[in-house]
Amino acid sequence: MISLDGDGAGPNQDLQNPLGIGGTALHGWALATRTFQQHLFASDGGESGVDDDFAARGFRSVGAWVLGRNMCGPVRGPWPDESWRGWWGDNLAAGLA
Repeated sequence: MISLDGDGAGPNQDLQNPLGIGGTALHGWALATRTFQQHLFASDGGESGVDDDFAARGFRSVGAWVLGRNMCGPVRGPWPDESWRGWWGDNLAAGLA
């Protein structure tokens, strides 16, 4: 998801703001859908309708998602150690299954 001006996150991404300042608002429509609730949070809730239909198409026939380094952490430059497990920790792989 990107905004009309081509941004996928807000400015100043850090541990407290994984999608940057205000970045969560860009993705709010998708997080509310039944598809995202099921795939990311293993929840039976969520909204149906045109937004859910669009979100569901994004999950069809996906064998793997390739996530870049910036998607998985706020670290810039050399990695200081191997302790970082991504924004969602051990739950990332489970949520995308």
